Amino acid sequence: MSHLPISPLEGTHLVVGAGEVGSAVAILIAEAGHPVVVVTRSGNGPDHAGIRKVAADASSVEALLAAEPHAAVIYNCVNPPYDKWVELWPPLAKAMLSYAERTGAVLATVSNLYGYGPVDVPMTEDLPLTATGTKAKVRVTMWQAAKGENDAGRVRATEVRGSDYICPGPASQFGDRGMPRILNGKSAQLLGDIDQPHTWTAPMDVARTLITVANDQRGWGSAWHVPSNPPKSAREVVDDLAAAAGTGPIKSSAVPGWVMSVMGAFQPVIRELKETDYQRRRPYILDDSAARATFGLEPVQWSEIIDELVAAYRPALAP
Repeated sequence: MSHLPISPLEGTHLVVGAGEVGSAVAILIAEAGHPVVVVTRSGNGPDHAGIRKVAADASSVEALLAAEPHAAVIYNCVNPPYDKWVELWPPLAKAMLSYAERTGAVLATVSNLYGYGPVDVPMTEDLPLTATGTKAKVRVTMWQAAKGENDAGRVRATEVRGSDYICPGPASQFGDRGMPRILNGKSAQLLGDIDQPHTWTAPMDVARTLITVANDQRGWGSAWHVPSNPPKSAREVVDDLAAAAGTGPIKSSAVPGWVMSVMGAFQPVIRELKETDYQRRRPYILDDSAARATFGLEPVQWSEIIDELVAAYRPALAP
């Protein structure tokens, strides 16, 4: 289910970032027949005849303008190092907001659920953004600045919020860290309370939702939750992956707290996970009904997500 439910706005589309989401956004738009410019610091990005890749510093509005002077939409799909958000996000967000104001491009940002903080109900878009964590405040400030400019009529802005990703690669605990062990029939160690219900979001669903709300005026001025499959515990996800891989039952356990503490002393990224520890120790459920009802969006089927994860790692482990 990778097709777009909406026709993108006419003109060039500027995608900043080429991770799981940015690459998917670029490919989907290019395959829909619209020119795409992908900006990354290194100049890397997906290969496609309709995609032009540019090496540029996205924290400079002048660099963005040089890469593409007149985009219809600018998609903020950047993913700075987790332990450097406070340092790197503000100039990046300011540059992209300035680009939108100077060019008239719609600003569409990939975000997350951090801003709500610990809650005891399924998260909806109208919950107050009252989280006190450092990284949460960074994301809240970004959205408030963009929405303020939108509401003042100076830009058109929107953002999408998904839960933890389930996908190949390092962005998911079920990717590089988990799948090789599962395919080898070894036990899986997971973060937090592995029996709590948790929403998992596929990057392809983030990409499709981002494109949809950016290219439909009903999406502007609001944040939207990415349609995602019904919640599953981390243990249940491992069980599903093992079943799809045909390995037989896999033992799952939680990473001990003392291990996380020791690792955090030497790895800044692990240390930064403490702020969001609550997400992994209580039900963490996303309510996506608004985006489904407004735009007719549905997530990629769970079985397809699981099968693609297994397929992504099986060749690397083949004898």
